[in-house]
Amino acid sequence: MTGRRRKRLGIIGTFVWDVIHGRDPRDVPVEEWGGVTYSLGALDAALPDDWEIVPIIKVGSDLAERARAFLRGLRRAAPDAALYEVPFPNNRVELFYFSEEQRTEYLTGGVPPWNWAALKPTLEGIDALYVNFLSGFEMELETAQLLRQHYRGPIYADLHSLVLALRPDGLRVAQPLPRVREWCACFDLIQVNEDELAMMAPDPLALAATALDAGAHCLVVTLGRRGVAYFAQPGFERLSDLDTPVVQSGALASALGPVRTELVPALQAADGDPTGCGDVWGGTYFSRLLAGDKLSDAMRAAHRAAARNVEHRGATGLANFLRGEISLT
Repeated sequence: MTGRRRKRLGIIGTFVWDVIHGRDPRDVPVEEWGGVTYSLGALDAALPDDWEIVPIIKVGSDLAERARAFLRGLRRAAPDAALYEVPFPNNRVELFYFSEEQRTEYLTGGVPPWNWAALKPTLEGIDALYVNFLSGFEMELETAQLLRQHYRGPIYADLHSLVLALRPDGLRVAQPLPRVREWCACFDLIQVNEDELAMMAPDPLALAATALDAGAHCLVVTLGRRGVAYFAQPGFERLSDLDTPVVQSGALASALGPVRTELVPALQAADGDPTGCGDVWGGTYFSRLLAGDKLSDAMRAAHRAAARNVEHRGATGLANFLRGEISLT
């Protein structure tokens, strides 16, 4: 890569310090990084050599140095990669697992969302953008709309915690997402899971119709051990099919043919730690799309990474483990 500028992937998300109960009934509660660290680990492992990671992430002053240490451990972090320290308590989540895929979350602390005036200058030189709504408070709809209006690169979004409200005691509870179509219009590629989908539309077809008509090019619904279902605009098979950075209108796309949909079955995974699997899946999927893979090929690579993530505890060292550089003992 000597003499050539690496392409820059901007990451918007939230560092979260997790306290996890019940992940293994034999263990005491575990404390470790969560939130965007799983996405960062997956991106670090799966991005092609000509891409680098540029975090566009606020972190509370109480955990800022720990977060910087995590960032320094990433092989593909840009030389100028830095976090935006803010004078607020960082996000902390207490997780109580009841089954492999069911848990409750209690949130304390919290960094403020990005507004457009602060976000705009961070996008200079960014070639693609990965957004993961891990707190649900990363940005408000109006900021996302301005982002879509002014930013010309491809935008991937995991809508995740946009459907979670915060009770006075800190419990995160699901709530319907207002203005679903407007949110979908802000992104080229969208990821949700089944529970999140239920807060946005009555069924996957309804959400797909809304998202693709709003201008999104692909909607992916993760289904746990069953795999993923995706819905794609006609003619959209890989990122290079975006003829221009401006999102093509749903009305124009519908004239080109039917929406393509497919269920891509998951790989059989060992029993283990499911924490972060959706984030690893999304980070790997978008990485492989940036590498030029077709949608279904990128999804299969994401399945392999998510299945491997189950065998690893926590996000520390995850990138190395996903690359196959660390073996289980």
